[in-house]
Amino acid sequence: GVCEALPVQLVNDIFFLHERGTKLGIYTVCLCWGATGGLYAGYMLNAGYSWRLFFYVEAAFAGLLFIMAFLFVEETSYKRAPPGLMPSDTDSDSRKVYGQSEVEKDPAAAEHVEVQILVPPRRSFLQTLKPWSAIDHDEEFFMTAARSFTYFLVPSVFWVISTYGIYIGLGALVFNYTFPVLILAPPYNWKPENVGLLALANIVGYALAVPFTFTSDRLAAYLTRKNGNIREAEMRLGVLLPAIIIAPIGLIVYGVTAQNKLHWFGLFAGPALTNFSSYFMFTFVLAYAIDSYEANTSEMLIAMCIGKQIISFAFGLYLLDWVVQSGYVVIISGIFMAVTLVNNLAVIGFMFFGKRIRTFYAGTWLAKLHKRTIKQPGMTA
Repeated sequence: GVCEALPVQLVNDIFFLHERGTKLGIYTVCLCWGATGGLYAGYMLNAGYSWRLFFYVEAAFAGLLFIMAFLFVEETSYKRAPPGLMPSDTDSDSRKVYGQSEVEKDPAAAEHVEVQILVPPRRSFLQTLKPWSAIDHDEEFFMTAARSFTYFLVPSVFWVISTYGIYIGLGALVFNYTFPVLILAPPYNWKPENVGLLALANIVGYALAVPFTFTSDRLAAYLTRKNGNIREAEMRLGVLLPAIIIAPIGLIVYGVTAQNKLHWFGLFAGPALTNFSSYFMFTFVLAYAIDSYEANTSEMLIAMCIGKQIISFAFGLYLLDWVVQSGYVVIISGIFMAVTLVNNLAVIGFMFFGKRIRTFYAGTWLAKLHKRTIKQPGMTA
């Protein structure tokens, strides 16, 4: 959960609003392709060497990633001091103005205006390696932890949780649990070391979606100009409309192919279509939630990581028992497809009513709780 939350927080801290969708798209495809790498590597290592070797390789990659993150990922959390009070007109003519120089009505007085911009000194490389440099001692530890769970009550955040939970459950559990059972049995009779080739469907699905990474930023920029340069969080959601139906189609293809023992291509086409759709949902639903509640992104991500694991776990808990009892068509092409479609249709609801929902929640006890307990100036959600 931590390794998934930190990159999103880095994107929110470093990049501008109009870059957020593209940068989150790059993060998403790296995350998804990286997750599939272990799948086919595991089957190949297990077939040619030993299942223990897979864990050694995994540990080596994890150790290398930890070292690289420690050395090259600089702390991006920056605590800004509240701006001081501007001096009144009765103060001395020699004044300090923080920010842009003001326009004086009296030209003579303008000669005495001094502009001073306070820039903190750049830290050395060794200073950036301090693991305790960003600890906020003003925040209450237990309140910060408890406040994360309140985001389960925020509709757009819960939509992120359900979206991630559903698509992770489909990709990591539903397909990975059922594909080996299907492909090793007649009429396919594949060798065990080839079962990991399912990852090719993931690679192809995400690869086809990558060229559309920039679309939400472009659409939001276009709608912002049409709206008098006023940006709304919902402006990027239009790019999700094609993805609403693509994932359900993929589940229908997979379930029907599995139930009727059709050509093995259907067992790859279904996951590829679903993963194509999941790329859009992962990236732009998360970007929408960050646009809506960017003040407390880290706490929102904690709720997201916990919630999505619970939902995805529910998808795989009794999956094989359900398939044996009811069949692939009923479970995957029926129930799972319906759940995915209902979740995807929330796009339309947020497109038209998202701003009203945010406005309503701004006056609730939840928003007041956040405003009262967050210590940093300007940080309310």
